[in-house]
Amino acid sequence: MQLKTLAVLAGLALSTALTGCSSIGSFEIFSAADYSARNDAGYSVPAIPIYKVPAQYRRQIVRYQTDEAPGTIIVDTGSKHLYFVLPDGRAVRYGIGVGREGFEWKGTARVGLKREWPVWTPPSAMIRRQPELAKWRGGMPGGPRNALGARALYLYNKGDTGYRLHGTPEWWSIGKAMSSGCVRMLNQDVIDLYSRADVGAKVIVE
Repeated sequence: MQLKTLAVLAGLALSTALTGCSSIGSFEIFSAADYSARNDAGYSVPAIPIYKVPAQYRRQIVRYQTDEAPGTIIVDTGSKHLYFVLPDGRAVRYGIGVGREGFEWKGTARVGLKREWPVWTPPSAMIRRQPELAKWRGGMPGGPRNALGARALYLYNKGDTGYRLHGTPEWWSIGKAMSSGCVRMLNQDVIDLYSRADVGAKVIVE
């Protein structure tokens, strides 16, 4: 009898894993398969060893109460989470990396542009701090080593703010404050966010 019970439980666990996400209380946590290697627009996106990323920074659907409309993006720099608001009191929550001390930014903006495998142009102030970046003054072509990763959402507020929600190949930086002000995400996560968010979407950075 005990063996039969164990077999049933194992079967349930397997079927849940195959659905792509699992339910834990109020959470739906996406599986390792969502972070596997993939080809994207002719580029190779490496797999992420997701079990090395703290669980709270893995993509998941959570209960989230807000007065903001579905489609709004809310960035909680304190907890290192980004929320994409869904209907019915839910949101997709992603782990993020944020600006290090002296580079933080907070406010309200809109998604002004979206780009796949974007060109990255380091600001003049960054080039002064890191002269080795001068070679990219005219723009670093998109690709796996590009600082903006697989996708970028450009934040506008009466013009380009200079801040981006973007991917990064540096998966170990998620959950930390080490960027130059932009919000960085796992490449697989920013691809997911890009597919959900519309140009014009409201973005709140808290």
